[in-house]
Amino acid sequence: MAEQDFGTGCPAPRGRTRHRGRARSSAALVTAGLAFLAVLAPTPSAAGGGEPRPLVPARFVPGPCPTTPEPVPGRCGYLEVPENRARRGGRTVRLTVAIVPAASGRPAADPVVFMTGGPGADAISDIPFLIDSGVNRDRDLIVMAQRGTLHSRPNLACPEVDRFYAEAVGLRYDAPATGRRLVRATRACRDRLTASGVDLSAYNTTENAADFADLRRALGIERWNVYGYSYGTDLALTYLRRHPWGVRSVAIDSVVPPQIVSLPWTWDSAREGITTIFAACAAQPRCAHRYPDLRRTLTEQVRRLEARPLTVMAAPPSGGAPVRVVLDGGALVNLLVANAVPAVDVPAALDELAHGNPERFARARAAGATPVVGEFAHGLTQSVACAEWVPGYSRADLLRAGRRAFPGWPDSVLAQAPQLPFEHDVCRVWDVPDRTAVQRVTTTSAVPALVLSGTFDAKTGARWGAYAARTLSRSTTVRIPGIGHWVVPQSPCAQRVLASFLTRPTGPDTRCVAGLAPKPFTITPPPETA
Repeated sequence: MAEQDFGTGCPAPRGRTRHRGRARSSAALVTAGLAFLAVLAPTPSAAGGGEPRPLVPARFVPGPCPTTPEPVPGRCGYLEVPENRARRGGRTVRLTVAIVPAASGRPAADPVVFMTGGPGADAISDIPFLIDSGVNRDRDLIVMAQRGTLHSRPNLACPEVDRFYAEAVGLRYDAPATGRRLVRATRACRDRLTASGVDLSAYNTTENAADFADLRRALGIERWNVYGYSYGTDLALTYLRRHPWGVRSVAIDSVVPPQIVSLPWTWDSAREGITTIFAACAAQPRCAHRYPDLRRTLTEQVRRLEARPLTVMAAPPSGGAPVRVVLDGGALVNLLVANAVPAVDVPAALDELAHGNPERFARARAAGATPVVGEFAHGLTQSVACAEWVPGYSRADLLRAGRRAFPGWPDSVLAQAPQLPFEHDVCRVWDVPDRTAVQRVTTTSAVPALVLSGTFDAKTGARWGAYAARTLSRSTTVRIPGIGHWVVPQSPCAQRVLASFLTRPTGPDTRCVAGLAPKPFTITPPPETA
């Protein structure tokens, strides 16, 4: 299975695809619930324009930085907040906070706070990529571990699920037996977490957003800038809607609009990202000549592998002994959506696969055999997805969306949401309340916003950036050609745009975008001459 980052999905090695030389290998509430959320965080209109005070104040406690492969270059501590703000006197959670100083000797007064993806990813491990991208060039950078993730307490990691994913590379991706194993692993994790006292219903985007509002107050920051990517954009837009006070600007990268995200939505994004890669190949004469009609090639391979899966031995990219890998149609599709094979290599990889050489895809699948157990918080993933993304859409709705996106593909492939297979079954055992009535809400704001999308993004399709921007009246929308998920670390131009936006949110310099085009695709010799 592929990586978990929503775009979310099944974890790839080390939770996410890394860039820039650091490669590491998605129904209504009950009335009482609505009342609780109204008390928890009044909307701007309900609050009369003034910032409400939380019923239970949070506190920031300075402390040592966590031990990480690359030491955190700043000061740290933790934020202590209620686990469930509706239950006064209940448990508290601790969220690690890192404050990285600006590179400039004369930093601006308003820092940047970062919201990572997943849900469930480790924000602290993103710090090197943010520094490499210049996010702290002129401002301090604040990074907080979201509730339930690594470096927070409690940590909603699921080693049971990690071990399942390590074994799953040797199983059919979308076979019912594979789904049953995933459900068993998920139930085991849930039982363990709830037995320890964790309130899984409190690990949601509303509480997550309130944590960041508490952080700003606890640090005594008057105004800050918000930057989020992937699920972090869902969180950032929720934060902006529920806690607009003190927000100078918002940058969202690889956009997940909270009002639209669902399992069927994932098929739309998959279609957009994959077909845009194919269109870019068709626009390059050498690629078009060497790899004609890639859409047909993909459909043929999905159908062939789903009917007769390949079982091969492949060495994980990180090294080690070869492992048994099964490639069926579902696995192929999810490797493409996860960008497990770099976009520039996709036409060549599909052509090689069609001519009997599955090596590129097999190695990418083998990467999942070596997860870092406990690094990714699957518990937060499921608490968010099962409460906010899954309800309201049936299995039939998901299948119809898949058929619209990719006519002619086998139903066994289309019945599983890209990156979130068997999610209806998983959510049945995870068993958290439906929160769609308070979460599937459009954010309307006049706060200056930068909306960044990559045209090759098959997790969060580029069109959804423009969709979210429609109700952000002072927004600038930028599409970076040839870039996939999480744009800024991959694109020097996007880094310049973000830097100029932070300097002048109402008029960022986007001139570098006009000269961009996808990189040339990999061209391999035809099989008959190889």
